[in-house]
Amino acid sequence: MINRYPLWKNLLVAGAVLLGFIYALPNIYPPDFAIQISNEDTALEVSERHLAAATRSLDEAGLSYFDAVLKDGSALIRFHDDDSQLKGRSVVQRALHDQAGTFIVALNAAPTTPEWLVSIGAEPMKYGLDLRGGVHFLMEVDTEKTISDRIEGLEQDVKRALRDKSDRIRYTSLESPARGVLKVSFSEEALRDRARDKIESQYRQFLITEGEDDKFFVTLTMTDDSIKEIEDFAVQQNLQTIRNRVNELGVAEPLVQRLGRNRIVVDLPGVQDTAAAKKILGKVATLEFRMEAQPSAPRSTTISYEYEGRDASVEKKVILRGDRVFDAQVGFDPDSGLPQVNIKLDSDGGELMHRATRHNIGRRMAVIFIETKTRDRYEMVDGEEVLTSVPYIVKRVISLATVRAALGVSFRITGLEAGEARELALLLRAGALAADMFIAEERTVGASLGRDNIRKGAISVVVGMGLVLLFMLAYYRVFGLAANVALTANLVLLVAVMSGLSATLTLPGIAGIVLTVGMAVDANVLIFSRIREELKNKMSPQAAINAGFERAFVTIMDANLTTLLVAVILYSIGTGPVKGFAITLSIGIITSMFTAIMGTRAIINLMYGGRNVKRLMI
Repeated sequence: MINRYPLWKNLLVAGAVLLGFIYALPNIYPPDFAIQISNEDTALEVSERHLAAATRSLDEAGLSYFDAVLKDGSALIRFHDDDSQLKGRSVVQRALHDQAGTFIVALNAAPTTPEWLVSIGAEPMKYGLDLRGGVHFLMEVDTEKTISDRIEGLEQDVKRALRDKSDRIRYTSLESPARGVLKVSFSEEALRDRARDKIESQYRQFLITEGEDDKFFVTLTMTDDSIKEIEDFAVQQNLQTIRNRVNELGVAEPLVQRLGRNRIVVDLPGVQDTAAAKKILGKVATLEFRMEAQPSAPRSTTISYEYEGRDASVEKKVILRGDRVFDAQVGFDPDSGLPQVNIKLDSDGGELMHRATRHNIGRRMAVIFIETKTRDRYEMVDGEEVLTSVPYIVKRVISLATVRAALGVSFRITGLEAGEARELALLLRAGALAADMFIAEERTVGASLGRDNIRKGAISVVVGMGLVLLFMLAYYRVFGLAANVALTANLVLLVAVMSGLSATLTLPGIAGIVLTVGMAVDANVLIFSRIREELKNKMSPQAAINAGFERAFVTIMDANLTTLLVAVILYSIGTGPVKGFAITLSIGIITSMFTAIMGTRAIINLMYGGRNVKRLMI
């Protein structure tokens, strides 16, 4: 029978809408204004004593809060409004300053989603910087200097290779005439040919050519792929370093992502103090490699560090520092299958490492992580207590491994657990910035402006959807009512999918939702117009309904696929705001296809299917 869905199709539509309603439900529970207290050392937890000191300071300051709990090693205190939240953070920072340990007190938006929803993975959408307020930085990586430094390193490598005792190939000049180019000149053709053979065997990643003007020369040119690889490495390492540093701010949902070839976007929702954010992003961290001290070594030549709950004594003499680390990746020993960290050094670092380890096989070498941090201190200035930041250095041993053979440019560290290997590789890569970086753009969005954006965005969605609902009801009557139910279901499914994907909602994203609301009824308009045409052609009501849905399907599919293709292109080449618009538009197209075709037809079938209908209200 036409216009009758089988039971399974009706259950599919009803089940999808019900599931969407459940997973969209968390968005009706607004988050609370809160402060989150965590320890700077992730291995330490906030205790009941620390929480008691924080709440006591709030009570003494007369600030009202309604909940204070410990969870997952940190504390969360909820407030009634943002003014109390901001004042509360300052009060708690001052109170915990005298406590043992270093604490991070950060603004947070504490979720209020019921536990039964959380237990099934239902969470609200995240709000972007423009809706929640916070700090935005656009940081630019100096990749030109990175390439220049690499050419300088290559220059030293080539000099060292040509001066090797076994060959001693004399050259007349060595220069870098252009970006990514190194030119080596010789007085004789034979010397040039010998040099080319030697250079080609060691630098296969470069394009090597020869020529002659007033001298014979060899040119080493970085290929576009080589330059891109260097730039990508510098940006990716800086990206990882910044992500690690941003975590210290305690921001619940930071956004750190690459933009274009050499820029990094940093969005810190909820952070209003740009000075504090800059302090974290600009801090210094590095690494040192030292040999473990021998038992007979004088104390004046050794330094002690704590490692795995015991003292580790290492030599004061530094083998090399982390700026010589070119790359570090987790791998697995092909013989034992155990995890290891594969490390690559630059040429100077490789020579220093070889010199230090060739006579120390069997001894252990320590990798020391050194970080410059700041500690808040309250001082009296002109009779007022002022919060100042004092820098201090933290050093800790992150690896102590036995040297199995003389090491060079590439070596590996073994004897680690899988988690330890990942952490060590991460610290080696992200301990310091791979390239200089500066802030190209800085912007602060106030919390009140964010709330105003949310209110205006919600009004735009409500007004837009309301006008569409009224139009469809007035123009298509009963069929318009079915389309309105499907449109409402589409909005619910859109919100549910975005929540399930942990998508971040931004102002452009809201624009995408408004556009989706307007576009979602296009399919129904095509279907209903087709039904009207079939009725004018004297087709029976049941046949007209069936023809309207069947014959309009191809047109609807073509129109939505082209729009979806544009949305995918926008997402692939666009920046943050454009990506937010593309995400909501893409999801909206997919959900609207489902609700406009299957959802609307299921409703129409329930109203008209299997009945002897003489006239349609359309």
